[in-house]
Amino acid sequence: MIPSLHTSTLLVTQADTAIALGSGDLAVLATPRMMALMENAAMLAVADKLAEGQTTVGGEISAKHLAPTPVGATVTATAVLAAAEGKKLTFAISAHQGEKLIGEGTHTRFIVDANKFMNKLN
Repeated sequence: MIPSLHTSTLLVTQADTAIALGSGDLAVLATPRMMALMENAAMLAVADKLAEGQTTVGGEISAKHLAPTPVGATVTATAVLAAAEGKKLTFAISAHQGEKLIGEGTHTRFIVDANKFMNKLN
């Protein structure tokens, strides 16, 4: 297994809040937005290690949102490749506001041929 990790960063704006995303009625970082940032970190952790024409798609994400984050705060999400079984990749994911852990979980992605995947839509 190739050691792979990536950290993605987000400056929380009003567009990232539970109110804006419709997942709640408070002006704090929305859980779906935190999970999307963690998924982005996982995608980028392996993007440069794939063969030409390949990409990864999300298959499952399980995460706990542990603490609220206000508008204006910076959040970092880190994904570490924990297991690779053929085309199945499993990541340990976490999100932090500074030193404070605000979310953690696991995320599964699958390696696919981008053209073949998109052709399934037709």
